Amino acid sequence: MPQGILVITEQRGGGLKNVNLEVIGEAQRLSDACGLGFSIFVLGHKMETITKSLLNYGADEIFVADSEILKEYNSQVYVHVLVDTVAGKKSVAIFLPATAMGKDLGPRLAARLGGAYIADCIWLSMADFLLEARRLVYGGKVIATVKSSHPEFQVVTLKPNTFSKAKEIFGKETAVTSVATQSPPGLRTVLKEIIYEKEYGMDIAEARVVVSGGRGMKGSENYGMLEELAGLLGGAVGASRAAVDAGWRPADTQVGLTGKTVAPELYIACGISGSPQHLAGMMSSGCIVAINKDPDAPIFKVSDYGIVGDLFQVVPRMIEGLKKAPQ
Repeated sequence: MPQGILVITEQRGGGLKNVNLEVIGEAQRLSDACGLGFSIFVLGHKMETITKSLLNYGADEIFVADSEILKEYNSQVYVHVLVDTVAGKKSVAIFLPATAMGKDLGPRLAARLGGAYIADCIWLSMADFLLEARRLVYGGKVIATVKSSHPEFQVVTLKPNTFSKAKEIFGKETAVTSVATQSPPGLRTVLKEIIYEKEYGMDIAEARVVVSGGRGMKGSENYGMLEELAGLLGGAVGASRAAVDAGWRPADTQVGLTGKTVAPELYIACGISGSPQHLAGMMSSGCIVAINKDPDAPIFKVSDYGIVGDLFQVVPRMIEGLKKAPQ
């Protein structure tokens, strides 16, 4: 019989992002439902703090690959270390977050391990050790159901801000196993330097409040008011695909099927009509507020509160009201 579920976490700058807890949470749920155990794999450098933070989530075992060569992601090195460790364990499934790293690492692992691969899952179930997944296709207009026919090494990536976060489980003993690491023979890629883009505030995928602007913003020079509004609300500024394609905002602030999926407590859409691909990226938001001059804009069909009006008049009044509100 195949072994349980293996979660591969992603670290950045010595810390874990929220999406890792979503992936662990789904591993908790499925392993409980199917009578399986689950393990966690941590790769990076100086992983002591991260490892300790994962001890209370009910994993049977945490594998730790801690080395200078794993400090930054290198697909050839990561695949080599992972395959060497898990090839003989015959895991039922391997879960990764559907981030840039996960989407690159996932198919490589599946190919090397001879398993199946399903990307960008928004729902999962398992019967007889075979996974069934749902994923958005055709720009978010259709939900496809995919069934695996191979019970070992079913590699899946889970779409961020879609699954429930892991719950802490106290009292269960979790084994910690150190994994030997070394560079693969014939290493063809060496990371020399990482040059980061200009920071535009907090990551929209992590923010509790997201204020997004679309084509109705008319230009990059007008995003200052959204930055001010987001700052007053303790949030981040997002953008529609149209705004990113126009060069008004950087790609990592794009909300939508081809950008990032967000699930903040509050989502404010300014000058965004509401294309299906954009809606697919923010439908899980707690409260949706839409501001648009067009009363027939599709965004109003999914919003909790809609304001039909000129955003260049509405947003400044919102800012003014927030400044006057008691702290």
